[in-house]
Formats: sequence, structure tokens, C-alpha cells
Amino acid sequence: MPVEFLSDDQAAAYERFVGDLTRSELEGYFLLDGTALDLIANKRGAHNRLGFGLQIGTVRYLGHFLTEDPLDVPWSAVEYVAGQLDVADPSVVKRYTERQPTAYEHSWEIRAAYGYRNFVDPGGARAAGGFHGRPGLDPRRGCGGAV
Repeated sequence: MPVEFLSDDQAAAYERFVGDLTRSELEGYFLLDGTALDLIANKRGAHNRLGFGLQIGTVRYLGHFLTEDPLDVPWSAVEYVAGQLDVADPSVVKRYTERQPTAYEHSWEIRAAYGYRNFVDPGGARAAGGFHGRPGLDPRRGCGGAV
């Protein structure tokens, strides 16, 4: 997606976490709802439950998954999700990336459960949340985020 209109700082922060999250952001994006807890309940291992929960918060916050590096999240998010899941040692999340397909499989499961879809503009670039009025995007398709 073209980002020439962004400042250097904005472009560097585009589609990624920058800095720590506030309590309000953690509660707004990383609070696990009933659907999330039901999905997480069938995951084996604390690392998979924690990684899955982080994937849910990440897609809510960024508008897309971090499937290439799903642990590129602020540590405060890891601790917050671990607390909700009663994971005593949040550092177990490091094992989440041992099997690379896991993050992709979890993203597909989350998409299906929440009805998230990938949005593509006519030129083939992903549409990011917040660009509702961008030319070429159809607001009737729900361009609320690229997932």
C-alpha cells in the first residue's frame, strides 16, 4: 500500500506496534471475550493458548495478523493476556513460533470465528483500517481493516 503521504515516523509505525500499550488499549483490544475463550479452551499448551490470544488482540489493534512474527507485540500485551488465561509464566509464549504454520492456522480460525475478511483495493494492495474514504475502496464492503 502506498504510504508516501505519511511522515517517516508514521511510515515506520504503519501496521506494527510502537512502544508500550496503555491500560485502556489493553482492555479495549486484548480483553478476551467469550468467543475467544471458547476457541482458546481447545488449544494444547500454554504457549498456544497465549499465542492465540495475542493473535486476537493483534488483529483487533492493528487490523491484521502478525503471522510472520506473531510475537512482535509489546510485553504488556503478553502479560495482560497471560493473566486472563492463568498462564503463570508468560515467557512460555516463546514456544509459540516453534511450528511456523501454527500462527497461520490460528489466524484462519480467528477469521472464521469472527467473520474477518481480507480486503483488497482494485490495485491489489491491502486496505488498512482508518482509510475508509480512500479512493478506490468501497465503503459498503466494510473496509474497517485488513485482516
